[in-house]
Amino acid sequence: MANDTSTTVPKRGRAAAAATDAPPAPPDPRQAVAPLLDPRHRRTVGHLHALAASPPQVVLAEGGTGPERMALALYWAALLNCEAPDDAPDAPDAPDEARPCLACPSCTRMAGGGHRDLVVLDGNKPSAEEGSFSIENVRALRGLLGEPPREGRRRVVVLVDAHTRVEAANGLLKSLEEPRPTTCFVLLAPQRERLLPTLVSRSFVLTLAWPTDALPPSPAVRDWLDALVEFIQTGGGWMERTSRKGDLDAPLAAAVVLHCQRALADVLAGRAADPLGRLLAERMDPARLRRCDEALAAAQEALSLSPSPVNPALVMDWLATRLFLGVR
Repeated sequence: MANDTSTTVPKRGRAAAAATDAPPAPPDPRQAVAPLLDPRHRRTVGHLHALAASPPQVVLAEGGTGPERMALALYWAALLNCEAPDDAPDAPDAPDEARPCLACPSCTRMAGGGHRDLVVLDGNKPSAEEGSFSIENVRALRGLLGEPPREGRRRVVVLVDAHTRVEAANGLLKSLEEPRPTTCFVLLAPQRERLLPTLVSRSFVLTLAWPTDALPPSPAVRDWLDALVEFIQTGGGWMERTSRKGDLDAPLAAAVVLHCQRALADVLAGRAADPLGRLLAERMDPARLRRCDEALAAAQEALSLSPSPVNPALVMDWLATRLFLGVR
Protein backbone atom coordinates (compact mmCIF):
# COMPACT_ATOMS: atom_id res chain seq x y z
CA MET A 1 0.00 0.00 0.00
CA ALA A 2 1.41 3.36 -0.99
CA ASN A 3 1.86 5.97 1.70
CA ASP A 4 -1.06 8.40 1.67
CA THR A 5 -0.87 11.25 4.15
CA SER A 6 -4.51 12.16 3.51
CA THR A 7 -5.92 8.93 4.92
CA THR A 8 -7.64 9.08 8.30
CA VAL A 9 -7.01 5.44 9.11
CA PRO A 10 -4.26 5.03 11.71
CA LYS A 11 -1.28 2.92 10.78
CA ARG A 12 -2.58 0.19 13.03
CA GLY A 13 -5.53 -0.06 10.68
CA ARG A 14 -3.40 -1.63 7.99
CA ALA A 15 -3.46 -4.98 9.76
CA ALA A 16 -7.08 -4.47 10.70
CA ALA A 17 -7.87 -3.90 7.05
CA ALA A 18 -6.48 -7.32 6.29
CA ALA A 19 -9.25 -8.71 8.47
CA THR A 20 -12.10 -6.42 7.39
CA ASP A 21 -11.49 -5.71 3.70
CA ALA A 22 -10.81 -9.28 2.57
CA PRO A 23 -12.35 -10.58 -0.67
CA PRO A 24 -15.86 -12.07 -0.51
CA ALA A 25 -16.26 -15.74 0.29
CA PRO A 26 -16.65 -18.19 -2.59
CA PRO A 27 -20.13 -19.63 -3.27
CA ASP A 28 -19.01 -22.97 -1.84
CA PRO A 29 -16.42 -22.68 0.97
CA ARG A 30 -15.53 -26.34 0.40
CA GLN A 31 -13.63 -25.16 -2.65
CA ALA A 32 -11.24 -23.23 -0.41
CA VAL A 33 -10.49 -26.19 1.87
CA ALA A 34 -10.77 -28.93 -0.79
CA PRO A 35 -6.97 -29.39 -1.13
CA LEU A 36 -6.83 -30.43 2.54
CA LEU A 37 -9.66 -32.94 2.16
CA ASP A 38 -7.61 -35.15 -0.14
CA PRO A 39 -7.46 -38.66 1.40
CA ARG A 40 -3.68 -38.23 1.80
CA HIS A 41 -4.34 -35.71 4.56
CA ARG A 42 -7.00 -37.60 6.53
CA ARG A 43 -4.58 -38.19 9.41
CA THR A 44 -3.61 -34.49 9.60
CA VAL A 45 -7.26 -33.41 9.56
CA GLY A 46 -7.88 -35.83 12.40
CA HIS A 47 -5.08 -34.16 14.37
CA LEU A 48 -6.75 -30.76 13.84
CA HIS A 49 -9.99 -32.04 15.31
CA ALA A 50 -8.17 -33.52 18.28
CA LEU A 51 -6.40 -30.19 18.89
CA ALA A 52 -9.57 -28.12 18.62
CA ALA A 53 -10.69 -29.01 22.15
CA SER A 54 -7.65 -27.16 23.53
CA PRO A 55 -6.06 -25.26 20.63
CA PRO A 56 -2.32 -24.63 20.76
CA GLN A 57 -1.31 -21.01 20.47
CA VAL A 58 0.82 -21.67 17.39
CA VAL A 59 0.36 -24.37 14.74
CA LEU A 60 3.12 -24.86 12.17
CA ALA A 61 2.00 -26.59 8.97
CA GLU A 62 4.78 -28.01 6.80
CA GLY A 63 4.88 -30.43 3.88
CA GLY A 64 2.29 -30.82 1.17
CA THR A 65 1.88 -28.08 -1.40
CA GLY A 66 1.33 -24.35 -0.96
CA PRO A 67 -2.45 -24.58 -1.65
CA GLU A 68 -2.74 -27.54 0.74
CA ARG A 69 -1.01 -25.63 3.54
CA MET A 70 -3.27 -22.62 2.97
CA ALA A 71 -6.33 -24.89 2.94
CA LEU A 72 -5.23 -26.27 6.33
CA ALA A 73 -5.05 -22.74 7.75
CA LEU A 74 -8.54 -21.87 6.50
CA TYR A 75 -9.98 -25.20 7.68
CA TRP A 76 -8.45 -24.64 11.14
CA ALA A 77 -9.86 -21.10 11.30
CA ALA A 78 -13.31 -22.38 10.32
CA LEU A 79 -13.09 -25.25 12.80
CA LEU A 80 -12.26 -22.93 15.71
CA ASN A 81 -15.11 -20.55 14.92
CA CYS A 82 -17.83 -22.77 13.44
CA GLU A 83 -21.31 -21.82 14.67
CA ALA A 84 -22.98 -25.16 13.95
CA PRO A 85 -24.17 -27.37 16.81
CA ASP A 86 -22.19 -30.49 17.62
CA ASP A 87 -24.75 -32.73 15.95
CA ALA A 88 -24.98 -30.75 12.71
CA PRO A 89 -25.81 -33.14 9.84
CA ASP A 90 -24.07 -31.20 7.08
CA ALA A 91 -20.46 -32.02 7.90
CA PRO A 92 -17.76 -32.37 5.20
CA ASP A 93 -16.80 -35.81 3.93
CA ALA A 94 -13.54 -35.89 5.91
CA PRO A 95 -13.41 -36.44 8.76
CA ASP A 96 -16.59 -37.79 10.44
CA GLU A 97 -17.19 -34.68 12.54
CA ALA A 98 -19.95 -32.10 12.72
CA ARG A 99 -17.52 -29.18 12.55
CA PRO A 100 -16.57 -27.25 10.61
CA CYS A 101 -19.92 -27.36 8.86
CA LEU A 102 -18.65 -25.11 6.03
CA ALA A 103 -22.19 -23.78 5.77
CA CYS A 104 -22.71 -21.35 8.67
CA PRO A 105 -21.86 -17.64 8.19
CA SER A 106 -18.64 -17.97 10.19
CA CYS A 107 -17.34 -20.95 8.17
CA THR A 108 -18.30 -19.28 4.92
CA ARG A 109 -16.40 -16.09 5.74
CA MET A 110 -13.39 -17.87 7.27
CA ALA A 111 -12.95 -20.22 4.32
CA GLY A 112 -13.39 -17.31 1.92
CA GLY A 113 -10.93 -15.04 3.70
CA GLY A 114 -13.57 -12.47 4.58
CA HIS A 115 -13.95 -12.95 8.32
CA ARG A 116 -13.03 -9.98 10.54
CA ASP A 117 -11.04 -12.28 12.84
CA LEU A 118 -8.91 -13.81 10.08
CA VAL A 119 -5.63 -12.06 9.26
CA VAL A 120 -3.32 -13.38 6.53
CA LEU A 121 0.18 -11.99 5.99
CA ASP A 122 2.04 -13.39 3.00
CA GLY A 123 5.84 -13.48 2.87
CA ASN A 124 5.72 -13.80 -0.93
CA LYS A 125 4.12 -10.40 -1.45
CA PRO A 126 6.27 -7.29 -1.92
CA SER A 127 6.56 -5.33 1.33
CA ALA A 128 4.58 -2.39 -0.06
CA GLU A 129 1.51 -4.53 -0.81
CA GLU A 130 -1.49 -4.90 1.48
CA GLY A 131 -1.33 -8.21 3.30
CA SER A 132 2.43 -8.64 2.96
CA PHE A 133 4.50 -10.06 5.81
CA SER A 134 6.44 -6.85 6.33
CA ILE A 135 7.83 -5.09 9.38
CA GLU A 136 5.19 -2.37 9.10
CA ASN A 137 2.32 -4.85 8.93
CA VAL A 138 3.74 -6.87 11.82
CA ARG A 139 3.81 -3.73 13.96
CA ALA A 140 0.22 -3.00 12.98
CA LEU A 141 -0.73 -6.58 13.73
CA ARG A 142 0.75 -6.40 17.22
CA GLY A 143 -1.59 -3.52 17.96
CA LEU A 144 -4.57 -5.48 16.69
CA LEU A 145 -3.63 -8.49 18.81
CA GLY A 146 -4.22 -6.42 21.94
CA GLU A 147 -7.93 -6.38 21.13
CA PRO A 148 -10.42 -9.23 21.65
CA PRO A 149 -11.87 -10.98 18.59
CA ARG A 150 -14.44 -8.87 16.79
CA GLU A 151 -17.10 -11.44 15.93
CA GLY A 152 -15.75 -14.95 16.42
CA ARG A 153 -14.51 -17.02 19.33
CA ARG A 154 -10.89 -16.84 18.22
CA ARG A 155 -8.79 -14.62 16.00
CA VAL A 156 -6.64 -16.65 13.60
CA VAL A 157 -3.43 -15.11 12.21
CA VAL A 158 -1.96 -16.94 9.21
CA LEU A 159 1.67 -16.27 8.26
CA VAL A 160 2.47 -17.60 4.80
CA ASP A 161 6.12 -18.48 4.15
CA ALA A 162 7.36 -16.64 7.21
CA HIS A 163 10.89 -17.85 6.44
CA THR A 164 11.16 -15.30 3.64
CA ARG A 165 11.01 -12.35 6.08
CA VAL A 166 13.35 -13.09 8.97
CA GLU A 167 13.30 -9.57 10.42
CA ALA A 168 9.50 -9.43 10.37
CA ALA A 169 9.33 -12.90 11.92
CA ASN A 170 11.60 -11.71 14.73
CA GLY A 171 9.16 -8.89 15.36
CA LEU A 172 6.42 -11.42 16.09
CA LEU A 173 8.33 -13.33 18.74
CA LYS A 174 7.07 -11.18 21.62
CA SER A 175 3.47 -11.65 20.47
CA LEU A 176 4.04 -15.40 20.33
CA GLU A 177 5.57 -15.37 23.81
CA GLU A 178 2.69 -13.42 25.37
CA PRO A 179 -0.35 -14.15 23.20
CA ARG A 180 -3.97 -13.51 24.09
CA PRO A 181 -5.76 -16.79 24.85
CA THR A 182 -8.25 -16.00 22.07
CA THR A 183 -5.58 -15.64 19.36
CA CYS A 184 -4.17 -18.55 17.37
CA PHE A 185 -1.26 -18.33 14.93
CA VAL A 186 -0.73 -20.59 11.94
CA LEU A 187 2.75 -20.64 10.37
CA LEU A 188 2.98 -22.08 6.86
CA ALA A 189 6.31 -23.25 5.44
CA PRO A 190 7.53 -26.02 3.10
CA GLN A 191 9.78 -27.41 5.86
CA ARG A 192 10.22 -26.41 9.47
CA GLU A 193 13.97 -26.13 8.86
CA ARG A 194 13.32 -22.93 6.89
CA LEU A 195 11.94 -21.16 9.95
CA LEU A 196 13.76 -19.61 12.86
CA PRO A 197 14.33 -22.26 15.55
CA THR A 198 12.70 -19.93 18.07
CA LEU A 199 9.48 -19.97 16.02
CA VAL A 200 9.52 -23.75 15.65
CA SER A 201 10.08 -24.25 19.39
CA ARG A 202 6.85 -22.36 20.12
CA SER A 203 4.78 -24.34 17.62
CA PHE A 204 2.77 -27.54 17.42
CA VAL A 205 4.04 -28.99 14.15
CA LEU A 206 1.74 -30.74 11.67
CA THR A 207 3.29 -32.36 8.60
CA LEU A 208 1.07 -32.70 5.56
CA ALA A 209 1.69 -35.67 3.32
CA TRP A 210 4.22 -34.85 0.64
CA PRO A 211 2.96 -34.90 -2.97
CA THR A 212 3.03 -38.41 -4.42
CA ASP A 213 2.24 -37.58 -8.02
CA ALA A 214 5.61 -36.03 -8.89
CA LEU A 215 6.81 -37.26 -12.25
CA PRO A 216 10.26 -38.84 -12.46
CA PRO A 217 12.93 -36.54 -13.89
CA SER A 218 13.36 -36.46 -17.63
CA PRO A 219 16.54 -38.04 -19.09
CA ALA A 220 18.09 -34.57 -19.47
CA VAL A 221 17.35 -33.65 -15.85
CA ARG A 222 18.49 -37.06 -14.61
CA ASP A 223 21.78 -36.60 -16.45
CA TRP A 224 22.39 -33.27 -14.69
CA LEU A 225 21.37 -34.69 -11.32
CA ASP A 226 23.86 -37.55 -11.74
CA ALA A 227 26.56 -35.03 -12.66
CA LEU A 228 25.69 -32.98 -9.57
CA VAL A 229 26.00 -36.02 -7.29
CA GLU A 230 29.39 -36.82 -8.85
CA PHE A 231 30.57 -33.24 -8.31
CA ILE A 232 29.43 -33.18 -4.68
CA GLN A 233 31.35 -36.40 -4.07
CA THR A 234 34.50 -35.74 -6.10
CA GLY A 235 34.59 -32.03 -7.00
CA GLY A 236 35.11 -32.86 -10.67
CA GLY A 237 33.29 -32.67 -13.98
CA TRP A 238 30.65 -30.07 -13.18
CA MET A 239 32.27 -26.85 -14.35
CA GLU A 240 33.22 -28.44 -17.64
CA ARG A 241 29.57 -29.26 -18.30
CA THR A 242 28.20 -25.83 -17.37
CA SER A 243 30.84 -24.05 -19.47
CA ARG A 244 29.56 -25.68 -22.66
CA LYS A 245 27.45 -23.05 -24.35
CA GLY A 246 23.82 -23.97 -24.89
CA ASP A 247 23.84 -27.14 -22.79
CA LEU A 248 21.97 -25.59 -19.84
CA ASP A 249 19.13 -23.11 -20.24
CA ALA A 250 16.97 -21.60 -17.51
CA PRO A 251 14.02 -24.07 -17.76
CA LEU A 252 16.36 -27.06 -17.55
CA ALA A 253 18.27 -25.54 -14.63
CA ALA A 254 14.97 -24.79 -12.84
CA ALA A 255 13.86 -28.41 -13.34
CA VAL A 256 17.13 -29.64 -11.83
CA VAL A 257 16.66 -27.38 -8.81
CA LEU A 258 13.06 -28.55 -8.40
CA HIS A 259 14.12 -32.20 -8.28
CA CYS A 260 16.86 -31.31 -5.80
CA GLN A 261 14.19 -29.74 -3.59
CA ARG A 262 12.08 -32.87 -3.86
CA ALA A 263 15.07 -34.99 -2.91
CA LEU A 264 15.65 -32.78 0.14
CA ALA A 265 11.96 -33.00 1.08
CA ASP A 266 12.26 -36.79 0.99
CA VAL A 267 15.28 -36.61 3.28
CA LEU A 268 13.37 -34.49 5.78
CA ALA A 269 10.44 -36.91 5.60
CA GLY A 270 12.76 -39.86 6.28
CA ARG A 271 12.58 -41.49 2.87
CA ALA A 272 15.73 -40.77 0.86
CA ALA A 273 15.45 -43.07 -2.18
CA ASP A 274 17.01 -40.74 -4.76
CA PRO A 275 20.83 -40.87 -5.13
CA LEU A 276 21.09 -37.18 -4.27
CA GLY A 277 18.79 -37.66 -1.28
CA ARG A 278 20.83 -40.57 0.04
CA LEU A 279 24.00 -38.50 -0.27
CA LEU A 280 22.46 -35.57 1.60
CA ALA A 281 21.06 -37.84 4.30
CA GLU A 282 24.41 -39.50 4.86
CA ARG A 283 26.58 -36.40 4.81
CA MET A 284 24.49 -33.53 6.20
CA ASP A 285 23.26 -32.86 9.73
CA PRO A 286 20.07 -30.78 10.33
CA ALA A 287 21.93 -27.46 10.29
CA ARG A 288 23.56 -28.27 6.96
CA LEU A 289 20.27 -29.49 5.52
CA ARG A 290 18.77 -26.14 6.41
CA ARG A 291 21.58 -24.30 4.61
CA CYS A 292 21.08 -26.64 1.65
CA ASP A 293 17.39 -25.76 1.59
CA GLU A 294 18.21 -22.04 1.69
CA ALA A 295 20.67 -22.42 -1.19
CA LEU A 296 18.09 -24.27 -3.29
CA ALA A 297 15.49 -21.58 -2.57
CA ALA A 298 17.95 -18.84 -3.58
CA ALA A 299 18.81 -20.66 -6.82
CA GLN A 300 15.13 -21.17 -7.61
CA GLU A 301 14.43 -17.47 -7.05
CA ALA A 302 17.35 -16.43 -9.25
CA LEU A 303 16.23 -18.69 -12.08
CA SER A 304 12.66 -17.36 -11.91
CA LEU A 305 13.63 -13.73 -12.42
CA SER A 306 11.78 -12.21 -15.32
CA PRO A 307 11.94 -11.02 -18.06
CA SER A 308 15.73 -11.54 -18.09
CA PRO A 309 16.90 -14.37 -15.83
CA VAL A 310 20.49 -14.44 -14.71
CA ASN A 311 22.93 -16.78 -16.42
CA PRO A 312 21.65 -20.25 -15.45
CA ALA A 313 25.16 -21.75 -15.64
CA LEU A 314 26.42 -19.27 -13.05
CA VAL A 315 23.47 -20.01 -10.77
CA MET A 316 24.07 -23.74 -11.00
CA ASP A 317 27.80 -23.34 -10.44
CA TRP A 318 27.03 -21.35 -7.29
CA LEU A 319 24.55 -23.97 -6.10
CA ALA A 320 26.85 -26.91 -6.83
CA THR A 321 29.66 -25.23 -4.92
CA ARG A 322 27.41 -24.69 -1.89
CA LEU A 323 26.36 -28.35 -1.91
CA PHE A 324 29.96 -29.48 -2.38
CA LEU A 325 31.08 -27.46 0.65
CA GLY A 326 28.00 -28.48 2.62
CA VAL A 327 28.96 -32.16 2.80
CA ARG A 328 32.45 -31.40 4.12
